[in-house]
Amino acid sequence: MMKKVSLKKLLGPTKCVNWWLEWGKLFLGCLAMAVGFVYFINPYKLVPGGVYGASIVLHNVIPSIQVGTFGYMFDIPLLCISMLLLGSNIGGRTIVAALTTPMMMNILSKVSYPTQEALEALDPSVLLGGIMNFSDHLILTTIIGAVIIGIGSGLIVRSKATSGGTDIVAMIMQKYLHIRFSTAILMVDAVVVLFGLVVIGFGVGSAQAIDSEPSIYLSLYSLIAIFVTSRVIAFVLNGTKDDKMIFIISDKNLPELHQYILHDMDRTATLLKSSGLYSGKEKELLFLVVSHREVISINRKVKEVDPTAFVIVTDAYDTYGEGWKSLPSKNDIQPE
Repeated sequence: MMKKVSLKKLLGPTKCVNWWLEWGKLFLGCLAMAVGFVYFINPYKLVPGGVYGASIVLHNVIPSIQVGTFGYMFDIPLLCISMLLLGSNIGGRTIVAALTTPMMMNILSKVSYPTQEALEALDPSVLLGGIMNFSDHLILTTIIGAVIIGIGSGLIVRSKATSGGTDIVAMIMQKYLHIRFSTAILMVDAVVVLFGLVVIGFGVGSAQAIDSEPSIYLSLYSLIAIFVTSRVIAFVLNGTKDDKMIFIISDKNLPELHQYILHDMDRTATLLKSSGLYSGKEKELLFLVVSHREVISINRKVKEVDPTAFVIVTDAYDTYGEGWKSLPSKNDIQPE
């Protein structure tokens, strides 16, 4: 008779906690995406690219089918195609995210509208009893919705997955057409926005566009949403990226500065011996990476120990290693 083995014993305490955190981030990201679409994007016929942007357009043509359901109609075939064309590049978490997000969208939509007619019309005036009506503030709902969706997408990617959809299309285009991933995403989103402009903006299909705004405005709001979402995703994945590289060149040995870096700042540095091209004199070259908050303090210390030192401060796009981020593995998803 087989004994039951707990997840904690199977993975170990640390890995078990990490396992729960990864899956927690995944489902929180799916929920955030659903909230962003249901309350801030879908009711205003905005089309922020991607599978769900295309789903919003198709819902405008066939209101009886919800946006999340159209999401399934895109995601499931794309997942099947990706397994054939990309193989192991599509993991189990991506499949879960692609199936969970539209389900959450449908559930939230169902409980947030009072009647089936309001649900089909995605009428913002009755959304949650009217307290979420941003019809007179489209730029506000565009930005809020894009930020929430960006946070959700970023959390999904940080859990080592993608939300499926156009990410899969972009990966296929990258592999077989040799188009950069970011360029492929832009191309797909552009097609979806143009599709939305034709169907919703110009009234092809169901005439449920927002009459108070010209059709071109809806497309411009959609472009704003795409831009904001991409920036928020990059922020969630990479932070502010405000690390600084400092090069300190001095004619002197600087033991006081070394001690300050090692003990006061609790950092380390690389010490190189160099020489001046013109003078030929030996110099000390220190190279280190610090946070932007530490730049002023180290500059003050340099001035104290050698006011004639030559100091260069520049941005560090990414910093990996002990005390910083760990180097990415081949399966980690990196923004471009």
